[in-house]
Amino acid sequence: MGNIKETTDATFQADVLGSDKPVLVDFWAPWCGPCKAVAPILEEIAGTHGEKLTIVKLNTDENPQTAAKYGITSIPTMNVFVGGEVAKTIIGAQPKPRLLRELEAFTG
Repeated sequence: MGNIKETTDATFQADVLGSDKPVLVDFWAPWCGPCKAVAPILEEIAGTHGEKLTIVKLNTDENPQTAAKYGITSIPTMNVFVGGEVAKTIIGAQPKPRLLRELEAFTG
């Protein structure tokens, strides 16, 4: 997780809602296979688009308050926050080309 940092219920406000650039939050859990599959893709995207889009991970097992607040019922769910509001939701593991297309508005 060189380019991606962890956020928690306690730091979500500062890490995500208070950010001056778009933030993709990867809601995940250690036991989730598709979450593990998408992790290296997000790492690559963070490496190439980190100047325009911040990517953080939130472990839903350890941080149930934030997951519940945003109605996360299946993982992986990726929400892009802009100005403290959810601007886009991507549910499920996606191949890199599709994820890049989904995120074009925030990375282009």
